[in-house]
Amino acid sequence: MCAGCLRVAAIVSVYFFAKKRYIRRMNPFFKKVISAAFVAFAFFPLSAQELGPDGSLEDALAEMADAGEPSVDDGMQREFRIVMSSQRFNLNPHAATYSSEAQVLDALYEGLYSYQPKTLEPVPALATECKVSRDKKRLTFTIRENARFSDGSPINAFSVRNSWLMLLSTPDAPYSSLLDCVRGAKEFRNGRATERDVGITARDDRTLVVNLVSPTAHFTRIICHHAFSVKTSADNVFSGAFVIKERTDNSILLEKNHNYWDAANVHLPAIRITTSDELRENSFAFNVGDADWISSTFDAGVILNKNAIRLSAIFGTEYLFFSCRNEPWNRADFRNALIQAVPWAELRRSSLVQATTLVYPLSGYPQVEGLTDTSAEDAADMMREARKSAGIPENEKLKISFGISALSERQKKFAELLSEAWKPLGVDVDVQVASDYRYIESIPGWNADIFVYSWIGDFADPLAFLELFREGSTLNQTKWSNERYTQLLDEASRENGSFEHYKLLAAAEGVLLDDGVVMPVSHSISLHALNPARVGGWFVNALDIHPYKYLFLKESRDDIPNVVKTEKSAGDSV
Repeated sequence: MCAGCLRVAAIVSVYFFAKKRYIRRMNPFFKKVISAAFVAFAFFPLSAQELGPDGSLEDALAEMADAGEPSVDDGMQREFRIVMSSQRFNLNPHAATYSSEAQVLDALYEGLYSYQPKTLEPVPALATECKVSRDKKRLTFTIRENARFSDGSPINAFSVRNSWLMLLSTPDAPYSSLLDCVRGAKEFRNGRATERDVGITARDDRTLVVNLVSPTAHFTRIICHHAFSVKTSADNVFSGAFVIKERTDNSILLEKNHNYWDAANVHLPAIRITTSDELRENSFAFNVGDADWISSTFDAGVILNKNAIRLSAIFGTEYLFFSCRNEPWNRADFRNALIQAVPWAELRRSSLVQATTLVYPLSGYPQVEGLTDTSAEDAADMMREARKSAGIPENEKLKISFGISALSERQKKFAELLSEAWKPLGVDVDVQVASDYRYIESIPGWNADIFVYSWIGDFADPLAFLELFREGSTLNQTKWSNERYTQLLDEASRENGSFEHYKLLAAAEGVLLDDGVVMPVSHSISLHALNPARVGGWFVNALDIHPYKYLFLKESRDDIPNVVKTEKSAGDSV
């Protein structure tokens, strides 16, 4: 679901996220406490907490009670108030790409499976079960009898099929290629087949059959993503736990969907999302109880209850990449010559969790040799050989364009460092600046050679990153392709055992790094202000996904001196 994200202001502050890409900011206090906070929170243990077999909250809540957490008191539930960074939300699940949008879309729409809020394991949602054929190439889903859209109309197997075909028909839908594992899906989305050729069949109202090209062990993980949720072509009709009641430029009010199949276990009557980059004002609102959860846009030094600062490492990576569109940068020998000259220590100096590889090192994932070595002499030799091979004179100046966001001082610093490092190689860096607020969306039509990207995995598997560079993937922003790389990904997708699966993916990552396509900088972190003594159903997890349907308020007494708390009615905004 990829990767996460971002907002900027010339003032102080923290790390910004919004699914799948980010621009970061730090305030002075945060710089002082971040190391200690990281030790406390970054490797927060993730223990298993399973849902009931029907995907409801009942078993999860029972486990909470057994663990000493109070059961849900429905009398305490009120409008829940969330503050996010200022942004223009795209709430079309087929087209949205940012992590902040994913948080909202997860509340509005639902698919056959969804994320367990703590472990992120796929759990039944609109489906009650999935039967896998002996050859593992046919999946049969049973749809819930009580599944309904927010307008009361039934959700059935035909609804799911129509929604997935709509996704495949959406031009430039970022995640549609993740269904290429389905027979005929790739050909259909590329205009080379018809709907009848796609291996998605509604056998009857309650039975959906999916025929795969080859066994795909992670398929139920893929369809947890909001892109594969069920939607209709009608406006303001939702399949998830909440609906949109009202929307303004800086606020979205969600109300509980009473036609939702699991409505009995959704406890919040409403959620108000306010967007604001006023860090101190947001922090004050949190201190006095006018905000229940702030995602990134706060001043950690102003937050009174330091236990409410939730900082953790997540399954994400910030990296630079070559677009491989233009000569000579579409050649690995030229790219690797530049990479050999990169001043890695300086490039990564301000990163809390430095990255030498693309994939965050998961448990059991083989160690991949990262990019750490800097040698101006070796870089000069490599550039000399590359020029000779390409027939380019040694004294000819080469130009490489670097596309950055006008909102990011960090990206400007990257450009300065690389410009200085590559001048001795006879390469001039042409910095091109996008003033557009949504930098990432500018990349596909931007003819620059290098960009900065940040990605949070859409499921906890290295394939969530490596899919970004697969030939033909709608997520691939490069023109790079490699037959061996594609072969390794295909082989890994067929493997059920994690050891062989990871081994093949690590080999694929090695191919990617050896070919000089990416320059890893840092692994991502998430930062939130949320008091776990007051809010239940919110868990630190590797993808920084916190489904709203599980949230509830609980009674708590905090001893925070000199704070006057205010009570607001459900109709009031932050």
